[in-house]
Amino acid sequence: MSSSTIMSASENPATSYLDGPRLLADVGGTNARFGLERAPGQIDSIQTLRCADYAEFALAVEAYLSASQHPQVRHAAIAIANPVQGDDIKMTNHDWEFSIETTRRRLNLDTLLVVNDFTALSMSLPHLEQSHCIQVGAGRALSGGVVGLVGAGTGLGVGGLIPTEGRWIALGSEGGHVTFAPGDAREAAVLAYCWRTYSHVSAERLVSGPGIEMIYQALADLQGIAKPEPLQTAQIVERALQGQDGLCMEVVECFCAMLGTVAGDVAVTLGTLGGLYIGGGVVPRLGEYFARSPFRARFESKGRFSNYLAKIPTFVITAPYPAFVGVAAILSEHLGGGNAVPILEKIRKARDQFSPAEQKVASLILAHPRAVMSEPISEIARRADVSQPTVIRFCRTMGCQGLADFKLKLASGVTGTVPVAHSQVHVGDSSLDVGVKVVDNTISAMMEVRDNLNADTLSRVIEVLSQASRIEFYGFGSCGLVAEDAQQKFFRLGIPSSAYTDPQLQEVSAAMLKSSDVVVVISNSGRLRHLAPAVEVAVHSGATIIALAPSNSQLAKRAHYTLAVEHDESSMMHIPMVSRILLLLLIDVLAVGVSLNRSSPFAELQRQAKRGILTHIASLGESDSDKITAERDGKPVQSARSDQEVTLSPNVISHIK
Repeated sequence: MSSSTIMSASENPATSYLDGPRLLADVGGTNARFGLERAPGQIDSIQTLRCADYAEFALAVEAYLSASQHPQVRHAAIAIANPVQGDDIKMTNHDWEFSIETTRRRLNLDTLLVVNDFTALSMSLPHLEQSHCIQVGAGRALSGGVVGLVGAGTGLGVGGLIPTEGRWIALGSEGGHVTFAPGDAREAAVLAYCWRTYSHVSAERLVSGPGIEMIYQALADLQGIAKPEPLQTAQIVERALQGQDGLCMEVVECFCAMLGTVAGDVAVTLGTLGGLYIGGGVVPRLGEYFARSPFRARFESKGRFSNYLAKIPTFVITAPYPAFVGVAAILSEHLGGGNAVPILEKIRKARDQFSPAEQKVASLILAHPRAVMSEPISEIARRADVSQPTVIRFCRTMGCQGLADFKLKLASGVTGTVPVAHSQVHVGDSSLDVGVKVVDNTISAMMEVRDNLNADTLSRVIEVLSQASRIEFYGFGSCGLVAEDAQQKFFRLGIPSSAYTDPQLQEVSAAMLKSSDVVVVISNSGRLRHLAPAVEVAVHSGATIIALAPSNSQLAKRAHYTLAVEHDESSMMHIPMVSRILLLLLIDVLAVGVSLNRSSPFAELQRQAKRGILTHIASLGESDSDKITAERDGKPVQSARSDQEVTLSPNVISHIK
């Protein structure tokens, strides 16, 4: 393991975070690097662990934390060389597989963010020193222009930064997996060699560390070398730089030209007038050779667009751990200490003018603005170690009428909305604190569901429900109430629907389903238990199974589609309150989606149903009125509408409440 210290030059060291250091990690296919950020921009205790030495990602984290002898870590952010979609992470270039939420709980963290490594590297670019980048070729960056990023390491990463309203948005991408495009006859021959083994050859297959070995094998074959000396990437690069091995020199030359093609493609695709940066572990090892390699010439070689590319500068990132800087910025943004906003900037500038007690409040707000927005005054005072009147005095010093006014201005400045965070309910909390925390926890969980919705899965589920001949909803307890709510909503959309909360009825009904039918199974825990017989019978009947349950649950693994509901109720003593709201929310999302999908033929059907119900109610009202009038006058008068019999199906009657 190695240990060192780095610091983002764009920020100055500040007082340590009030809630302890933040864990940062950069996980690749070969190595996992860890560090601690103790204050904004101050990152130290950096260590590198071999991924192969640990069976699980969490074991590597625990080994690092144990060796670093750190204070308690509450927040962590991980940059990983892998797509990040939802809770499950399964690495492409290594065998680690883990759940983000399960890992967060295992490590006893309040926050665990996992982002793509090139998203993190992209976010580092605005914070790097000029000395940590070397320009290759001509060109001048346009201020406020889009910035591109390409990097060759164990794989090939592609990313970008888009400027908007004074901040940067990182563009997630898997551009390394685009189809490889040869730039000359030699590269076409290399591609033909690869086709002998692979039906699809991506850019990453050749423009990466392992790709250099592939190029070596291909060029050796092209030169008629039957059994080339087995060399690894590091050996090929070393021999090429020494200038004593013609084949290795040609390999590195070919690699640099291929990288130029990829970088040029990214530049024209994103319009990277703000510059294009080269990251990853391979190019920095090429040293001065890279500047005179074919890279820049190939970068500009775009025919009619050569002049466009000639104006875009290209830079090689030489910073030792740039991903740490980026992932720290992402974590800071998530926790509320990201880009400066007016009220936070005002607090920073005025902090020295506050009283010692007010400075404690200011430090807490600057470190955790989003948490302050969601906490009652008692919790703010406790965390800042001041009295409640001091908190109010601080708010008035900032020109606000009180804490509520200050929170609104703070929320508006940070995100334009009022974000909240999960807060544990404790014994001894006041009634107001309990109320605020329950509401905030619910809103926080709803926002998490929104952020984690999988667009493809949601679209497919809505389409399946829209085409269903019949929909049945299964659930128990509080989930049974959700099932009944869903049945009412989908019935009103003109879809034959039923809700069953009894396991025997579920199993019997499931046996009568057809392949055109859909079963929506609703569960807080996702454990099958009583649901198992009905689910298996429904599957055997050919029905499509949709689960509203935790993503890693037994039910999710048995269903055809899963809309994940991930939430820790935090205490087995509490009934499933928040998860019930989340399930109802997902039912509403599906109902609205299906309604829009079926709007043309079914909107009029709904209006007709409503008119029929209202006519029936009016008819009953008139009959009762006539009867009362007749009895009052002593005459057996019959309503003029009594001979018009109106019949409604039991389903319709059951929904008039």
